[in-house]
Amino acid sequence: MGTGTRAAALLTELASCVEQGVWVEVLGRRDRLQARVREAIVAAERTTAAGTMLRLRLAIDYSSRDAIVRAAAHGPRSRAELARRLEPVSDWPVPDVDLLIRTGGEQRLSDFLLWESAYAELYFTEGAWPEFDGDALAAAVAEFGRRQRRFGGLESVARTSAVAS
Repeated sequence: MGTGTRAAALLTELASCVEQGVWVEVLGRRDRLQARVREAIVAAERTTAAGTMLRLRLAIDYSSRDAIVRAAAHGPRSRAELARRLEPVSDWPVPDVDLLIRTGGEQRLSDFLLWESAYAELYFTEGAWPEFDGDALAAAVAEFGRRQRRFGGLESVARTSAVAS
């Protein structure tokens, strides 16, 4: 399926995404995509921006290494500028990954969201992506729910999202 066909498919699914509260985001080098594909991406992101039930990130012409190198090239030139950019951290364009599902029997990250996946829980499944359905997603989420997340710390150390007052 070519990128133009994929763009058309994305546009046909927008109503369903909005109805189900899905926020669609696209990561990657848009500058190397055809104009109609870029337009479809912008339309999808704008149309679904209010979605709160699921954040669906699609990686199109994406390389984590490239993203890190490009960010460093346009990064802060001083500690003060870095501090300004890090406040608030919630403005970071791509939040950390909680659960990374890898289909097709592969057990590697393949240059995908390396920085954001530092503390992700990894779930591997033999089935290929086209066969990954609601039941497969439910199994992955159930497994995720059974895990104790330590975020790089010891078992007795738990990371919380609560802010101390």
